[in-house]
Amino acid sequence: MATPATRTQVLSLYRDFLRYGNKLSAYNFREYAIRRSKDGFRAHANEAEPSKIQALIEKAQRDLEVVKRQAVISQLYTRNEKLVVEQVLKHA
Repeated sequence: MATPATRTQVLSLYRDFLRYGNKLSAYNFREYAIRRSKDGFRAHANEAEPSKIQALIEKAQRDLEVVKRQAVISQLYTRNEKLVVEQVLKHA
């Protein structure tokens, strides 16, 4: 079982993945990043070996940096058009 500090670190990484994944402007990239984040964390939820947990955390931190950079880049080249599959929020 993970220590409380490790658990906090993993939950923080998970929230960051979802936060920065939601910042991607392109629908397909955004949905892919969120889905892969959820699937990746669920796949390793029952990991108990401390060295493997630490290796997974380090890999997740490197991957998060990539998602952060991609989110910034996608914000530079945004389009105001929404795809048909995206929900359009109507202000009543």
